[in-house]
Amino acid sequence: MGEFDLIARYFARPARRSPLGTGDDCALLAPAPGMQLAVSTDMLVEGRHFLSTVDPARLGHKALAVNLSDLAACGAKPLAFTLALSLPAVDEGWLEGFSRGLFALAEAHDCELVGGDTTRGPLNICITVFGEVPAGAALLRSGARAGDDLWVSGTLGDARLALEVFRGTLGLPAELFDIARQRMETPTPRTALGQALQGIATAAVDVSDGLVGDLGHILRASGVGAQVDADAAVARMRLPAHPLAATAGLTPELLRLCALSGGDDYELLFTAPAERRDAVAAAAQRADTPVARIGRIKAERGLRIVDAGGAPVAQRFGAFDHFA
Repeated sequence: MGEFDLIARYFARPARRSPLGTGDDCALLAPAPGMQLAVSTDMLVEGRHFLSTVDPARLGHKALAVNLSDLAACGAKPLAFTLALSLPAVDEGWLEGFSRGLFALAEAHDCELVGGDTTRGPLNICITVFGEVPAGAALLRSGARAGDDLWVSGTLGDARLALEVFRGTLGLPAELFDIARQRMETPTPRTALGQALQGIATAAVDVSDGLVGDLGHILRASGVGAQVDADAAVARMRLPAHPLAATAGLTPELLRLCALSGGDDYELLFTAPAERRDAVAAAAQRADTPVARIGRIKAERGLRIVDAGGAPVAQRFGAFDHFA
């Protein structure tokens, strides 16, 4: 099978938002009047971002999900994406699964494939996604203010538990591992919540490299500090509440590490004025996405991590860094 046969069989889809479809050298996109384009690119490399044993349908889902998560953090509505795919060989079974997972998520978010590239080489997936947001309404990292609440969506840390199992540092019952692995391989991009938070949240970021590290982006861009309740973050984990968790050796230190330093959550971490708590709750309800307060923004720079009683937590927390 040649390159263009491969594209035609697995990736050719009608495109409504680009008048040229996918058959020209460029796609043409125009945001609606009064809207700005939001653009983000992410790359997934085999052995670095995913294992060779991952189900290709789940990989197709995740490849797009991590990009949609960036749009969510900006409060943008998904429009379209491009796909650059490097393949060591043509594996039709893999391509069928990958494209199925990719397009299932794309259709769920009304986001069209409008172009890209394929080449032979090590397995590497690069997606650029395009969205739109009302001019001046985008959620940024730079708007947090002292006194703001710190919120997080969904669940934290369970994907990191799956990674620890793959690393051989932790054993989990099969039922727990399946839950953790699903969180790691098929994250849920919170695009509806991001759009619902326009005009409410003062700053936002998606949790891709770990809560502590990603919160640092907000703190630096906004010139503020924060206090985070480590136990409130652990309470956002799904696995510790499972009936089998008591047999899994999930120590308090491990749970805090996973909740605060674990990557691959792709939840939204955002700030909002304390007086807008009802508005945040209403936005979360409209988006059908649970949210929880886990801290507060402070005027004094730096990050202070405390337990449920307000005492400092001595444990150190880092974040994922490709070149560290």
